Amino acid sequence: MAYGAETVALTGAVPALLLASAALTAPLSLFLLWLYRRAVLRSMAAQAGTAPLAEPPRIASTADAPPLRIRVVDATAVDGVGTPIYRRALHSLFLASAVYVTAGLAYAFVLASPWFLFEGMEGVPLTRLLWLLSCYAWPTALAVGMLAAVSRGQRMLVGLAYFGMLFAVAIFGLARNAELTPNELVVFWLLTNAPATLLLLAFLHRRVRAVGPLVLSFMVVAVTGAVVLVNLVGSSEAGMRGAVAIGRLFGLGGHGVFVALHVLGFALFGLAGWWFLGRIGRRYDQRKMSDQSLTLDAMWLLFGVVQSITFAFEGWLWVFTGLLAFAVYKVVTHVGFALAGVARGGAFTPTLLLLRVFALGGRSERLFDALSKRWLRAGSISMIAGPDLVASAVEPHEFLDYLSGRLSRRFVRGSEDLRQRLHAIQRGPDPDGRYRVNEFFCYADTWKDTMTTLAASADAVLMDLRSFSPSNQGCIFELQQLLDSVPLERIVFLLDDETDQAFLEHALREAWTRVHPDSPNLRLPAPEARLLRVATQAAADVRGLLALLWSRPAAQAAAA
Repeated sequence: MAYGAETVALTGAVPALLLASAALTAPLSLFLLWLYRRAVLRSMAAQAGTAPLAEPPRIASTADAPPLRIRVVDATAVDGVGTPIYRRALHSLFLASAVYVTAGLAYAFVLASPWFLFEGMEGVPLTRLLWLLSCYAWPTALAVGMLAAVSRGQRMLVGLAYFGMLFAVAIFGLARNAELTPNELVVFWLLTNAPATLLLLAFLHRRVRAVGPLVLSFMVVAVTGAVVLVNLVGSSEAGMRGAVAIGRLFGLGGHGVFVALHVLGFALFGLAGWWFLGRIGRRYDQRKMSDQSLTLDAMWLLFGVVQSITFAFEGWLWVFTGLLAFAVYKVVTHVGFALAGVARGGAFTPTLLLLRVFALGGRSERLFDALSKRWLRAGSISMIAGPDLVASAVEPHEFLDYLSGRLSRRFVRGSEDLRQRLHAIQRGPDPDGRYRVNEFFCYADTWKDTMTTLAASADAVLMDLRSFSPSNQGCIFELQQLLDSVPLERIVFLLDDETDQAFLEHALREAWTRVHPDSPNLRLPAPEARLLRVATQAAADVRGLLALLWSRPAAQAAAA
């Protein structure tokens, strides 16, 4: 059977474009994030030139001050799921998951519908429909894992639940249809989902996820331009002659002209891609989307385009089924979040200040990913940008500012600038009910003022002291400031087996001897520093951590 030029292009050129774009996305994202990290670290080491706030005088605390108790708590032994804020966060997460599952099923139904027309109603019995819906629901399972799973075990449970359902539908279909073979089912699932899943890994890996969707969007547009311009020029003899003549003016041969056309097409369409990225950045800045919804939208759009390519064999217009399915998904999510009311937030939205040892690297990223999936369902997180999370926590508008050469405007220049930035923060949730991470970029002479100010206004403080040792002088300063100005009941110190616990306890007691006379902790009858020990960062560790962090905000919420 002969196919038209449109079908050949859609089933050959389009997959090639997507493969090329996705293949370029991962290395380009890593390279850009490396440059971004270098630029941030270079600015962090620079001076703003403003006088920092004077440190309070260090005098010994009064002789009758109670001694500081230090209590080490095992994270898995803490039970706090019943706190009101925890319940509210889980309720918001449940509603968001329900909306995405509903939207994912609507997406799957749109993609399954063409089979009714291709084979006729009699060719698609209930078993076939269930199988098609199960196959096209694979992005929904991925979304639930990205949305709710905080540990490897939970991600495995989501995967087992999906494949358990798929296996049950397959067994049902095999029992009802003697002509159907297991091999046919496996091949169909792989053809439907494997290509998009492999492409997905290119921009949803943890190390590039923050900017992957942006880079992929740009690369798809730019790579398309490189191919389109070459095909457009090569479609006529006059066009080819003109390109060769122009190339000779620049000393280019045939091969050089071919390469130049690709570069020119990439650049021209890249301008359109840059405009598109700017639109995304502005929508994010206007709080019309969250970073998580941007990632999930990119995932569903990718699956929609890839999964509908084979429909082109039935007619080239059918390839737009994937875009239609994505549009239905967007409508359902928009209506679903509006009906769920997750964007209204709660009467009390706690703010968490996250402090940490910057040398933790990947462990900081894993903790941040797990913590943010729960905490950001109830309140916001504030933190000072550091080398450990500078890439994974970057937001779309921050990354685009860097690419535009305007990264410096993100850095705090002094106390007045910090006050204005704090005043400008919008503390409500995004349309999907998820609150934001407020990252503060600081120069070498502004981070101390910023840390002190953020600590004073935070409802809870988490100080990640895993791998803490005498070399972490910045953390020692932060310990002193916390004891000076933040009630101990708001603070949780995190440690693990690599923490120098003896030195940590010594540093805490040493700071206690120099605590400021106006410290709220001196008025406590039994001041106690809580050290939470985590082991494998399993779901139980995250629950215990959140339970301690939310204990004080829960009391504040009840009082309000």
